[in-house]
Amino acid sequence: MILPVAVCFLLLGAPLSGPEQSAPAGINDPRVKEILEPIRAKHNLPALAAALVSEKGLDVAGAVGRRKAGADEPVTIDDLWHIGSDTKAMTAAMIGTLVENGILKWETTVGELFPGLPDSAPASLKKANLLHLLSHRSSLPANLPWGLIRRTVSTREQRKAALDAAAGLKIKAELPADFLYSNLGYVVAAAMAEKATDTGWEDLIRTRIFEPLGMTGAGFGGTGTPGQIDQPWPHTADGAPLKTNGPEADNPPVIGPAGIVHCRLADWAQFIADQLRGRGKGPSLLKKETYLRIHTPPFSGDYALGWAAVTDNGGDGTLLAHDGSNGWNYASVIMAPDRGFAVLVTANQGGESARRACSEAAAEMIRIFRKSNDVIGESGLKRRRGD
Repeated sequence: MILPVAVCFLLLGAPLSGPEQSAPAGINDPRVKEILEPIRAKHNLPALAAALVSEKGLDVAGAVGRRKAGADEPVTIDDLWHIGSDTKAMTAAMIGTLVENGILKWETTVGELFPGLPDSAPASLKKANLLHLLSHRSSLPANLPWGLIRRTVSTREQRKAALDAAAGLKIKAELPADFLYSNLGYVVAAAMAEKATDTGWEDLIRTRIFEPLGMTGAGFGGTGTPGQIDQPWPHTADGAPLKTNGPEADNPPVIGPAGIVHCRLADWAQFIADQLRGRGKGPSLLKKETYLRIHTPPFSGDYALGWAAVTDNGGDGTLLAHDGSNGWNYASVIMAPDRGFAVLVTANQGGESARRACSEAAAEMIRIFRKSNDVIGESGLKRRRGD
């Protein structure tokens, strides 16, 4: 399912004065709870969490509500939150490491790495390169019938099966194609990385993103121990808890590169802080030119590589954002790299109410902590959201 484009309301101001070191994951700022609780109650969500991030890491964070509707267990900022399509920025960064290592080029095409594709495969698929795939300009559709791909083989083999299925599609398009948000495009891009490295996407993300950035709580799939309320429980758009939780309460693993990461707020903050440092000052995982490549739409439009972007915002600099949802959780990130801050918001419910709550919470977090009088309204940044 592809969710519609929404307007992002940002309030930008003077730099927030943060601690000298990243705040420990266990610190809950009461001001954040004061922001979140009225919004959570207004939209009748089971739980809502948010954090403000600087180049140094997590500055302030808070979480309100319950892990499961009708249960007593409260959520915490140490909980694991499912971030859906906000995974895409991590996949793009991982591929950026491969480009810097000379293993791939941004211009490497599907056909170069998979010369055995049938002659009948769409020419646009064979000619699609990593820039086309990661910016949703490859002409590939949003999804495949993922449930038809066998799960008895490795996820790497499943992604090759997804590529083979894409080769059987009837597509005619010139590249770069018109923008079409495509989870399949990210699966194909990951299959290219897997082929080039002889390593599965999960291991590539762990060794090239999670481990170097100290994202010790990051993992894949739905959260919690099945049947136990030890992590945020997934809820449908109407607020009903799913019958089950745990790793299987998610999209199938084959779609991982497009959106099945879960993590603590502190873990996500480590990734976002690195993205900020890469555009500013301080040590970062990638070179500055790689971050600029990832954050800049390679073709016309406002979608970069895993980020929706506005690069000329009335003198406020680049703004980047993305939403993610597997239908039962929701997550939003808004990043202002030229101002050196970002805001993260998560909910353990999917749907429109969760989207609105995350948007309102992000705006209020920025208003309170940035002490801003500058408002970017409906002509500002648009955010792409997908599962």
